[in-house]
Amino acid sequence: MVIRRRARAFLIPLFLYAVSAGLVGYFIHHAHTGTRGTEAKRALKTQVVVLEAELETANAEKAEWEHRIGLLKADQIDRDLLEERARTLIGMVHKNDVVIMGQ
Repeated sequence: MVIRRRARAFLIPLFLYAVSAGLVGYFIHHAHTGTRGTEAKRALKTQVVVLEAELETANAEKAEWEHRIGLLKADQIDRDLLEERARTLIGMVHKNDVVIMGQ
């Protein structure tokens, strides 16, 4: 009888500490590796940095295109220069054009 009481007095707290340690370990593990844990937070921060770099690149490209489109307004560009540039890019000439091949 005395042995059972001593065993209970020893094993019940040991069991409770083990369960408590298991629960704490479980929550610490998921706080570190879970979907909202520190590793996920670090991965999201690196993704934010990459996406911000892409955004800066896209904004620079947008500004360049807006500038180029602004140059195409009728009061700012010579129609002959526009036609010449378009024909150069397309690689076609009008039948009445004289083509001088450069080096």
